[in-house]
Amino acid sequence: MKQLLDLADDRLINGCIYCGGKAETRDHVPSRILLETPYPENLPVVGACKTCNQGFSKDEQYLVCFLESVIAGSTDPKDIRRPSVARALKRSPALKARIEGAKTLYNGQLAFIPEENRVKNVMLKLARGHAAFDLSQPCPEEPEHYWCGVLESLSQEVRDSFNAAHIQQFFGEIGSRNMQRMFAAEMCIQSQSGDRQKLQGVVNDWVDVQDGYYRYLAIDDIGGVVVRIVISEYFACEVGWKI
Repeated sequence: MKQLLDLADDRLINGCIYCGGKAETRDHVPSRILLETPYPENLPVVGACKTCNQGFSKDEQYLVCFLESVIAGSTDPKDIRRPSVARALKRSPALKARIEGAKTLYNGQLAFIPEENRVKNVMLKLARGHAAFDLSQPCPEEPEHYWCGVLESLSQEVRDSFNAAHIQQFFGEIGSRNMQRMFAAEMCIQSQSGDRQKLQGVVNDWVDVQDGYYRYLAIDDIGGVVVRIVISEYFACEVGWKI
């Protein structure tokens, strides 16, 4: 990843971005457990206290092992496509058994029931990390909007909208990394009558941390902050705060 200097007001982000305590450590966003080796260079890092930094680890391991088991339809390490996840399931029979116990039949098809509180804990952590690192916006409070689910479960229209780049209407924190990534573009829109009109806008596009494993879009615009995340091109999440 291309690393950008944060040119926003350095008073905006102080201390642990999760709880507001003292920033005793640095935390990768996304955590490397969500990625595969070789890891991308220049992964984003944010300040975190030791308690928060260590407190998410088990839930992150659970989430990535759960998702890969769902994708494989099995908790057997030999069926898991990601080597790091297969090794984690081998090392932790208890975790493997826990995910295996989440299997059920739904409408005659195999399904896995996630532990929603653990999933939400990780996704809010990631969203807060991206808001802090990319937008220079601390978001420790509960979000106004939270959704997560299987990307393919969305209708084609909703999925296209979710995956689309964001056309910026209002500029957020001046000098933030997000603002530095934006670019001007000219778009051609065709009306129902067939008339074509050229429009110019500023585009805020997705950041591909690791192709096929993790991407995100951080938005600071009219109405507040929105962070969208896609893991393994399978699991999607959207979190929003009014600022």
